[in-house]
Amino acid sequence: MGAEGLDDEDVPALTTGQAADVLGVQPAFLRSLDAGRMLRPQRSAGGHRRWTRRQLTLAARVRALFDEGLTLTAAWKVVSLEDRVGEVERERDVALAELDRTRRELARVRRESAEAVKARTGTTSRSGSSVHVNRVPGLPRVTGTSSPGACSSTTPATTTDITSP
Repeated sequence: MGAEGLDDEDVPALTTGQAADVLGVQPAFLRSLDAGRMLRPQRSAGGHRRWTRRQLTLAARVRALFDEGLTLTAAWKVVSLEDRVGEVERERDVALAELDRTRRELARVRRESAEAVKARTGTTSRSGSSVHVNRVPGLPRVTGTSSPGACSSTTPATTTDITSP
């Protein structure tokens, strides 16, 4: 194990004796947590228990609850549930941060999309004057500068061309 592993709370670095000294408990207490399958330390190549800082934090909390009168099993259940709640809270915080990032990105994309649509269909400039273009999907785009109401037919409109309802 290199020096970089010392900061990792999940690196099995302490022997049972060292861990017991850190916690101020007898090594038998830690062995009972292992025997009861409450905390499962890793084993060295020689079969010796190696405890992580995270395991020691949990063991210290179990010991505190045990000293308050809970059975070892009850203390472990409380600690394991508290630990799980902590994990879920961390997962929730990560998910909320990701949701917030996604919402900001979505808002940015929507803004850019709205600006692009506005630039495409909104006000277009023709020889210095602004013309508002309303396009109907499926109809061809009309080009030219004819005035509204102008007929594109080559023959003039007459009153006989208009049908009454």
